[in-house]
Amino acid sequence: MKAKNSEWWRGGVVYQIYPRSYQDSNNDGIGDLVGITERLPYIAALGVDAIWLSPFFKSPMKDFGYDVSDYCDIDPMFGTLEDAKVMIKTAHDLGIKVIIDQVLSHSSDQHPWFIESRSSRSNDKADWYVWANAKQDGNPPNNWLSIFGGSAWQWDTRRRQYYMHNFLTSQPDLNFHNPQVQQALLDSVRFWLDLGIDGFRLDTANFYVHDAQLRDNPPRGEPTGFDPAVPTTNPYSWQWHKYDKSQPENLDFMRRLRALVDEYPDTTMVGEIGDDDGLARMAEYTKGDDLLHMAYCFDLLGDAHDATFIHGVLSRFNEIAQDSWPSWALSNHDCKRLASRWGQDSNNLHQLKTFAAFQLSLRGSPCIYQGDELGLTEANIAFEDLQDPYGITMWPEFKGRDGCRTPMPWQEDQYHAGFSNVQPWLPVATEHLNKSVLTQQQTPGSLLHFYQQFLNWRKGQTTLLKGDMQLLPHHQQVVAFTRQYQGQTLLCVFNFSDQAVTWTLPSSIAQCSPINTTGLSGAVVQTSQIELAAWGSLIAEVTTV
Repeated sequence: MKAKNSEWWRGGVVYQIYPRSYQDSNNDGIGDLVGITERLPYIAALGVDAIWLSPFFKSPMKDFGYDVSDYCDIDPMFGTLEDAKVMIKTAHDLGIKVIIDQVLSHSSDQHPWFIESRSSRSNDKADWYVWANAKQDGNPPNNWLSIFGGSAWQWDTRRRQYYMHNFLTSQPDLNFHNPQVQQALLDSVRFWLDLGIDGFRLDTANFYVHDAQLRDNPPRGEPTGFDPAVPTTNPYSWQWHKYDKSQPENLDFMRRLRALVDEYPDTTMVGEIGDDDGLARMAEYTKGDDLLHMAYCFDLLGDAHDATFIHGVLSRFNEIAQDSWPSWALSNHDCKRLASRWGQDSNNLHQLKTFAAFQLSLRGSPCIYQGDELGLTEANIAFEDLQDPYGITMWPEFKGRDGCRTPMPWQEDQYHAGFSNVQPWLPVATEHLNKSVLTQQQTPGSLLHFYQQFLNWRKGQTTLLKGDMQLLPHHQQVVAFTRQYQGQTLLCVFNFSDQAVTWTLPSSIAQCSPINTTGLSGAVVQTSQIELAAWGSLIAEVTTV
């Protein structure tokens, strides 16, 4: 039976925590669940609605938890199930929902399911993973590639077959064409719902089902332009991924998953979409009321961010999405830090405030990555300190994801910035010390203060939370749109350039009254124009003609 849902997630703000790097409570150099629990008051004061935790399940950590060896237990480096229960209760007591990562497309090669599956071609789990015979010449069964480099097929000497892996060879793909696999995964999802979590972030949500005929992907050729999901130095981007993911049957499993989640009150799911056409897939996976509640893709997670590009992304999504509900992410654990990608490593507060206000004003549910509220830049990690296998493989043109995963700086004058009393798994970036939480809490006008002010103001703005959105005409420097709800219209204007500009109000707006409690600056309203300083922003209540 479908439970009641307050739809708190519709317009709610999610704060992503990378557990390894948030707070170490037991001095082993790795963040843990107890450490997260200790920092929940900080998150509550920030003003977000939910936290999303990257995986903390049992894992050999070849891909830092995205290679699960037990879906229903906590890895000892993060704590215990009891620690998870305490964290969930503490979060709920503070009014914070808890979303956890679910990595359903693949498991670790050390999962008991795979250990049994690879032992023979006739065991009970022989077809729980994607196995295929070699071609007559011994080559892999088709041309599919791994995102982490090379073929998506790994030879296994016991079965004398290849198994599929979209990521590391130690992350074999589960076979969703097998109903038993689907049911086992649904059972693991129910385990966490029964424990009291409020929803799931679905890793690689469109990767679950592969083409049963194992047809070759069409060639794309060497990319010459922008690819938001995969660097063009990676041969993965040389194919159109027609058959190795985003299959129609994937939506059938999503409906089963949604029906299960809907049995529990006030729950939600947000999906990560990696596709050749991420916006279209994102719209497809969130349409109606029986698939994902919301999803995000990689179009705003690349380097491109001028007004023309952003207007194009929003315009195309509006055209194809209809009533779909997006989750807009500008940063996460898989991409370069926002302040470095879009801010070119500057410390320009006007610029970083504009990025934040833009994200938090869009129709959808924003997701903020830990440290973005501090303006952390991408850390420069020496090769000998790299941990990410993706970066080690693709070095030096692509340095991987370690630079956005360094420990959270809590206090500048403490050992390892208050993250741990021992050497952390990744070094604390020296350039992050003067951006620490305590430093910014003690500095009026800091970026952290702005996030707190804006997020807590936003909680009372139903128009921003749930209202419709109308994108205003393209401008070379300015992105502008209106949000409308129950008779109120808000105008949101952002100068995405380092040059001042005069922006003309559309003829449909008769009167414009700036809202000064947002913490934004750099805009002066004239009779029919708005003077915007470099990176200036404005949110105003307007009267339409």
